[in-house]
Amino acid sequence: MDELALQECLRDLKDLVDSRLKQYIYQEVKNHGQVAELAGDVLLAGGKRLRPLLVLLAYELVGGVDREEILPLALAFEMIHTATLVHDDINDNAKTRRGLPTLHERFSQEKALITGDWLFVQGFSLGGRLDSEVVNIIAKCCGLIASAEFKQINHVMDLTTSPDDYLTIVEGKTAGPFAGGCEGAAVIAGASKEEREALVRFGTEMGISFQLVDDLLDIRGDERMGKPRGSDVYEGKMTLPLIHALTILHGPKRQRLVDIILGFSDSMFDELIELLTWADSISYTEILVKTHIERARSALDIFADSKAKSALQAISDIVIDRFE
Repeated sequence: MDELALQECLRDLKDLVDSRLKQYIYQEVKNHGQVAELAGDVLLAGGKRLRPLLVLLAYELVGGVDREEILPLALAFEMIHTATLVHDDINDNAKTRRGLPTLHERFSQEKALITGDWLFVQGFSLGGRLDSEVVNIIAKCCGLIASAEFKQINHVMDLTTSPDDYLTIVEGKTAGPFAGGCEGAAVIAGASKEEREALVRFGTEMGISFQLVDDLLDIRGDERMGKPRGSDVYEGKMTLPLIHALTILHGPKRQRLVDIILGFSDSMFDELIELLTWADSISYTEILVKTHIERARSALDIFADSKAKSALQAISDIVIDRFE
């Protein structure tokens, strides 16, 4: 497929997901009132819809033909993802999300918390319609998200955070749902064990690369997402560039980086970038992004060429394009 056809394919799938989410929220507002309205505010505020796109395309890649069969899983993962965003914003005391005030800023922390809970329940409601094996995959993903969130909280401002600690957090929070969506799609489509394992590898590597790009965007700022630069540093999150630089730097330079992390302010940003550049931590993270993307693409090698395979490869390009 040529690039224009691939972009049209992805756009059509995203439009389908957006349309079904709007229909779902519209119906639930009638049933549940304001909590569904608030959920709709954040759920329909934009986003790339990568998780449901991966679910739909993984299903088609292994022979699935009925989109109505797979759509509940695709929507379930997007709702669960959105629930985690609402809860993350509360934990981080974030002021904005996608350029708009966060729910707890607009309303209250109590209402935002309940809205996040409601989204989790709706995700499970959709997923619960599926095979018990798929339900177990969703449950495992949610358990990994929760445990990874705890680990991340425990490592706030923790200068001893290791790359292994970081990877455990990322595999739970970000890579787990990517892989779980792909695995659930494989189960529903009746994929072979080899195909299922390949899709899990693809989702895992995509999720890790996606989080690494987020780390880079936190340093550079991401106006498209309404995310000011340095948000993670302000919140004390140990991103990979910081972890790498703490490992590489020594003496006064390392001590200055420690001082910046523990007492970060806007006036220190240029100095932070200088230290990260000196340690090659930004370049190191960029290399890792490309390494994990290549691993994701390699996981698809067992599959014959198809429209779905080309679209999945195009999504990997989108991840790289976010920081290039």
